[in-house]
Amino acid sequence: MEDIQIVVADLLKRLPEIPGDTVLSQTLKKDDKMDVTLFSFAAGQELTEHTSPHRAIVEVLKGEGSMTLGKEFAEIKAGSWVYMPPELPHSLKTKTSLVMLLTLIK
Repeated sequence: MEDIQIVVADLLKRLPEIPGDTVLSQTLKKDDKMDVTLFSFAAGQELTEHTSPHRAIVEVLKGEGSMTLGKEFAEIKAGSWVYMPPELPHSLKTKTSLVMLLTLIK
């Protein structure tokens, strides 16, 4: 697969408004080295505890929520940046509608 430049002028405009109890996602780049996905969660949505075999970075672009990271608890909001090592159990719960960029480093 050819590695080419990608420019996204406004990440917040990439996904439509979040209807009801929904989670929307859009893959921005996926190859053998990384997976970059934009997520949009309605208020009150949850990702139950899970792990990933990859390093992960979460960048919150809009909204508020909370995450468990192993035995730690973190409040997140627009501007928050979270790094997770492989196999770290984690979960997410949104307080408001929330948009985040997830980067998995393979």
